[in-house]
Amino acid sequence: MPDPSAPGLVLDPAAEIGENVAFGANVTVHAAVRLGDGVKVADNAVLGKPAVLAAGSAAAGIGEAGPLVVGEGAVISTAAIVFAGAAVGAGSIIGDQAYVRERAVIGEGCVIGRGSCIDNDVIIGDRVSVQTGVYVASHSQVGDDAFVGPGVTFTNDRFVDGSDAPLAGPTLRDGARIGGGAVLLPGVEIGEGAFVAAGAVVTANVPAGKLAIGVPARITGDAPPRSA
Repeated sequence: MPDPSAPGLVLDPAAEIGENVAFGANVTVHAAVRLGDGVKVADNAVLGKPAVLAAGSAAAGIGEAGPLVVGEGAVISTAAIVFAGAAVGAGSIIGDQAYVRERAVIGEGCVIGRGSCIDNDVIIGDRVSVQTGVYVASHSQVGDDAFVGPGVTFTNDRFVDGSDAPLAGPTLRDGARIGGGAVLLPGVEIGEGAFVAAGAVVTANVPAGKLAIGVPARITGDAPPRSA
């Protein structure tokens, strides 16, 4: 059980806490939380926050969020907020001031960078690196071993008019890489091992193993190899 003397710890008695869990100062743990063994939670983090949705939110009515589940050895860093209903895989790191919404699933061994937002109903695979200041829009999918550079923006609303049209986030296949500051438009697919250059605006699918550059992005050749 955690050390109850952690200064300012607010721990709901209904939360399920594994062995050797460490809390920093002023952490809040709501009822709908399950923490695996060896989880570390840094100062001012909030775990299991209930979602509060606007009346017209596209996320309203999707279903109950359920508990937040954090796998063994994961790290929730300073001032991060992770909602009820999210899942964080074993050994993953949620960076300082990051924000993980309800029903987002983050796989094992991932890094979510400082100040990044993983919106509701996102699926992220294993060993994914999401750098600082990234926005991953709801209903996006990211495959295993992908890399998302700093300041990348995923979008999911084709019409931006408040209509009831379904949202469609981008899909990154296994091993895809996205350079810093790129923008991915709704529904685009970045193929396995493809590379999107920094600052590109992707309006169409990028085939597996190809390089996309520019505004709008165009295919210019094969993706560069990964470093050893």
